[in-house]
Amino acid sequence: MARVRKVLTRPLVIAVLVVAVGGAGFGLYWFAPWKLWQDKTVEEALPGVVETSAPATSEPSAAAPSASASPERSSGQPSPAAGPRTLASGELISHEHETSGTVKLVQLADGSHVLRLENLATSSGPDLRVWLTDAPVKQGTAGWHVFDDGKYVSLGALKGNKGNQNYVLPGDVDPSGYSSVSIWCDRFDVSFGAAELARA
Repeated sequence: MARVRKVLTRPLVIAVLVVAVGGAGFGLYWFAPWKLWQDKTVEEALPGVVETSAPATSEPSAAAPSASASPERSSGQPSPAAGPRTLASGELISHEHETSGTVKLVQLADGSHVLRLENLATSSGPDLRVWLTDAPVKQGTAGWHVFDDGKYVSLGALKGNKGNQNYVLPGDVDPSGYSSVSIWCDRFDVSFGAAELARA
């Protein structure tokens, strides 16, 4: 009788072990705890107008009009913007993880928009995104989960948890309809940190 009981319990023990190992593996994949100790620094310059100079020639070109004779300028058409212009900015506050840095909404000379994170410092985590939202930024745990309650646009995966980074706004997004930015963990629906955008 004891031998039969031993034979019956052996498959049960194996099944429990398989479930336990599978559960532990899934938990490690889902929570990715090692990312909390991994840093990735990304350093990007703010995009600007790239000026290209014409090759030097020994004689002036007769075909090239002078700046004063330019038909575009003489016709009264406005010239392009001189460079990037900050429309709004704010300071990141900590939510689920300690987070700091500056957020800037910038209009480039060609009229496009980028969201720029400067001196960013936060924790790494699974499935982190940069969200432009219309939600209010609240201190403490009250502000952890509000950013998916209203209107938001994902600008893509967080490139790194440290550094200076640019995120391009889609052309059909009107930045005036958004008032905050969140470093959002899409896997657990929680904000790592956020900033209220104050218009310049």
